[in-house]
Amino acid sequence: MGEQNISRGGDDAVKRVFTRAVLNDLKALELMVSGGMIERNARRIGAEQEMFITDNNYGPKCTALKILSDIDDERFTNEIALFNIEANLTPRRFEKKCLRQMEEEIKEVLSIAKKHAADHHSKIILAGILPTLRQMDLTMDNITPVDRYYELNDRLKQIRGDDFRLDIRGIDELSVTHDNFMLEAMNTSFQVHFQVSGEEFVDMYNLSQAITAPVMAVAVNSGLIHHYRLWHESRIAVFQNSIDTRSATHQKRGNRPRVHFGDDWIDSIVDVFRDDISRFSVVLTSEFEEDPVDMVKSGVIPKLKALMLHNGTVYRWNRPCYGVNNNVPHLRIENRVLPSGPSVTDEVANAAFYFGLMSGLSKQPIDVREHMRFSSARSNFLQACRTGLDSHFQWFDEESIPVSKLINNELLPLAAEGLRVSQIAEDDIEHYLGVIERRVARNQTGASWAIRSITEMDCAIHVDEQVRSIVAEMDRQQRDDVPISEWPLAKTTRQLDWRASFARLGQFMTTKLLTVRPEDSMDLAASIMEWKHVRHVPVENDKGELVGLVSHRSILKKVVEGKMEESPAVHEIMNSEPMFAAPRTSTVEAIRLMREKKVSCLPVVDEGKLVGVVTEYDFIKMASHLLEDLLTDYDKRS
Repeated sequence: MGEQNISRGGDDAVKRVFTRAVLNDLKALELMVSGGMIERNARRIGAEQEMFITDNNYGPKCTALKILSDIDDERFTNEIALFNIEANLTPRRFEKKCLRQMEEEIKEVLSIAKKHAADHHSKIILAGILPTLRQMDLTMDNITPVDRYYELNDRLKQIRGDDFRLDIRGIDELSVTHDNFMLEAMNTSFQVHFQVSGEEFVDMYNLSQAITAPVMAVAVNSGLIHHYRLWHESRIAVFQNSIDTRSATHQKRGNRPRVHFGDDWIDSIVDVFRDDISRFSVVLTSEFEEDPVDMVKSGVIPKLKALMLHNGTVYRWNRPCYGVNNNVPHLRIENRVLPSGPSVTDEVANAAFYFGLMSGLSKQPIDVREHMRFSSARSNFLQACRTGLDSHFQWFDEESIPVSKLINNELLPLAAEGLRVSQIAEDDIEHYLGVIERRVARNQTGASWAIRSITEMDCAIHVDEQVRSIVAEMDRQQRDDVPISEWPLAKTTRQLDWRASFARLGQFMTTKLLTVRPEDSMDLAASIMEWKHVRHVPVENDKGELVGLVSHRSILKKVVEGKMEESPAVHEIMNSEPMFAAPRTSTVEAIRLMREKKVSCLPVVDEGKLVGVVTEYDFIKMASHLLEDLLTDYDKRS
């Protein structure tokens, strides 16, 4: 959970004072580490469970504040968007039945969340990325009204100086620009924490970097952004782009983004913080301790509020964390790569695999830096995000190996031994690692399940209905806590209210557009209409801005006027002031507008750019749903 008591605004002088506080906190941390004051011999684990909130037809629903106001439980807190909430699980010693207890607590908080969500006609879904989310849902209207988020958005935009851009290529390709940082709200995670001592931090952190790739490969659960089949863990690309403050110039210089895996193995925890402070400016400020160094010298352990707030705005996939309990400081490694879902059992199995590998490798007399290039660790991670269990890694001593073989032959036995050394209950070891083993054997992760499901669905069904059917199946399987390896592919269902997929233009508009430029010939526009069986072609400029609309009627009119020795330019025949609407325009409003203005084609424009088109034919298809339902009901009653 991030610090909420932050200050909005503040001039450069305020930020300079806060930067000094960050540097003083770092000096205090260095003093505690060098003085052996960090808690040792106390291995603990913890986790943060993030969740999506949907309506009863599985679209995102902004009821977080209402749900949280009803929940009397300090473990729950808000997230960036009003369609997300989070529960912070209880830290517990890494021993005996801790994994089973973690699972029971996750189910407990989910039960609480679902109970109160139902009171507001909402559902709780575990997903890395909710497939029903659309770009039009990621507006500042849906941000949680907390100063931290407003200030973070303002400062990131100020530093970047341009819109945020997202480009992902998988089976499909998605390229969008967005004017705020709400792209981050597309993601929900199951972040795990592993407590380590000051003396072992460097070795354990480097181990975590090395094993993150195979853990990611088997845990991927974000293969879809709406109907686009992209990276198997698209969260990674989305998050990196949504918090990327680098200008085009900084990107050309190779500057590191705020979300990153790292550039090399580390040699000290202090150097990690020094590196991040050097590279990333302060974006948030808050209250801080006046003299943390004197506090340490007098035996009072500081919370290092300034340093931890800055650390919370730099998003390493393995992030060092500091905390204080009963005046005893401790260090944790926060592994941020694991997605929420697909089931609670899957989440705990992923955690068990990670914790087991950390424990197992730490008992071996090896230094990971001597057996693997850091570039291989980073490349493995990116491959895992892109292709999951289909990845091929460069492992220790530069062994090239398919990830499925690596997990089965080397890592599962190593994780099992690591859990045994930590005195984890034997039946829990078999149960959770068995979940991983079956997932690998059946080659079915949450991502591959979703990608295969939408690929095999009836292409005559609208894509918005397809993704709602996928989330409906997720909900059914999660209610029974079925591991992903046993999920059947999702099928389109008639149990959902089809109207939910057609409430706003952005849900069903045609986005794969054929357009012409104002200088193009009329013959080109006419040919496109004939080839593609359409009666309207939008006209856009090189910036993607709508500048006109060519209709079949306007071309016929030009032809009827007389013989043409040469084809006129599009700008001579187009309607230069066409009616248009926004993606969030309600369908009812659009129908009324088109009827009143007697137009049969309505371009859809977002932030000045052409993003889609809605025509009379789209409404004919929509009407067929209604007629089919009504006539089917009539036949049954007859």
